[in-house]
Amino acid sequence: MPKTRLEIVTAEKLIYSEDVDMVVAPGVEGYLGILPRHTPLMTMLNPGELRIKKDGEEIDMAITGGFLEVRPDKVVVLADAAERAEEIDIARAEAAKRRAEERLAGKAPEADLALAEASLARALVRLKVAERRRRRERPLHPK
Repeated sequence: MPKTRLEIVTAEKLIYSEDVDMVVAPGVEGYLGILPRHTPLMTMLNPGELRIKKDGEEIDMAITGGFLEVRPDKVVVLADAAERAEEIDIARAEAAKRRAEERLAGKAPEADLALAEASLARALVRLKVAERRRRRERPLHPK
């Protein structure tokens, strides 16, 4: 099966660069799947799960938005932030979720509400990605 090069880049560093079978990304109009030889395109990304399929394995990442560019020779994700599932600090993500929910519950100025909503979205994505990894690693029939 043909592969496509995937590069995930943030302002700080190159997060990922490998040949993959498929990329599933959270586009602004819904999730989109990118296979090798996909038609070139560029779109904005919402905060969400970025799934990478490679050699029968699935790699999950939490991204907080950015851009996706599909080129003839590769797929480039320019992410605001990206974090692999195994790097997510669940306690920190849960604390961020609680803080954002508390800010949303209070009587805050409108600008603060927008920041709180964005913080809550980021925390929820991180928790969802971490939970998916946890479920995948859990044995079906514990001994």
